[in-house]
Amino acid sequence: MRKDHRPYLVKKAWFSFQNFYLHHFLEPQLEGLGPNPYVVKPWHIEVFGAPVTIGANVTLLGASDKKTRLTVWTDKPDVRGIEIGDHVLISPGVRISAAREILISDNCMIASNAYITDSDWHGIYDRSLPPAEACPVRLEQNVWIGDSAIVCKGVTIGENSIIGAGAVVSSHIPANAIAVGNPARVIRTLDPDQPITTRKDRFSDVDKISMLLDNQDRAMLQANTYFGWLKQLFFPSRKE
Repeated sequence: MRKDHRPYLVKKAWFSFQNFYLHHFLEPQLEGLGPNPYVVKPWHIEVFGAPVTIGANVTLLGASDKKTRLTVWTDKPDVRGIEIGDHVLISPGVRISAAREILISDNCMIASNAYITDSDWHGIYDRSLPPAEACPVRLEQNVWIGDSAIVCKGVTIGENSIIGAGAVVSSHIPANAIAVGNPARVIRTLDPDQPITTRKDRFSDVDKISMLLDNQDRAMLQANTYFGWLKQLFFPSRKE
């Protein structure tokens, strides 16, 4: 990993700007946003339609080449839309598209490029207008969706289950299972005697985590200078 040449105050200013952008531009597009969100590059996170609700201590990651998109597009009143629980991780390139209802429960992790939808968006015979038939999608607590996996309409994935990279989930997956393939099938179950650590266990004490990370930044960046940072920014060198 290349050294971070930024002075401590520059990095702090960068995070302050991200938080400003989040609360000024992104949060007003949501029905609700819980406390202590950690959002990286929020300008690469797109919200279309409503309602979209996000819980506490959520991590949302955006990237210029992999925009994260949360979309509610419906022809019905009073839909639940997209509901994201507490301590959820959503990685770059994730698309969540709801015509009725998608529930992502607490502690879920969704890897890059995953796609979750509750609709086919066009009918088999009438393909003229979207959305087509929709059926709610539910991810129970502590579900892990692998890279580039697809979760189709009407699916419930049980608590603690893992969906392998590239899998296509078109039917229910039970709790405590690992499923892979197209269509996704269960290949093993989790050991009931093994304790499971969730994101809530790691990140529930937000103040402690924030202080720990801040102290770490101070220690790692304390020797950096503005001149050295600008030099590396405009005249990068392999030696540094």
